[in-house]
Amino acid sequence: MTGTQSKSRQQAEIAFGKEQSQFFARERAFEELDTIVLAREEKTLRLREARLAKELQDSMKPKTGPVSKRVRKA
Repeated sequence: MTGTQSKSRQQAEIAFGKEQSQFFARERAFEELDTIVLAREEKTLRLREARLAKELQDSMKPKTGPVSKRVRKA
C-alpha cells in the first residue's frame, strides 16, 4: 500500500468524518435529553407519591372545626 491517498479520497474521508461527528453529537444530545426527561418523570412520581401519602394522612386525622373564642359580657 502506498501511504498516500488521492485528493478526492481525502476529501471524501474529511466529509465522512464531519458527517460522522455530527451524527455522534446528535446522538449525545438526544441521550442527554432522555436522561433529563427520565429524571423529571422520576421526580414527579416521587413528589406525587409524597403528596398522596400526606393527603391520606391528613384525611385520617380527626377533623376539628375552627376554635371560636367566646366573648364574656362583664
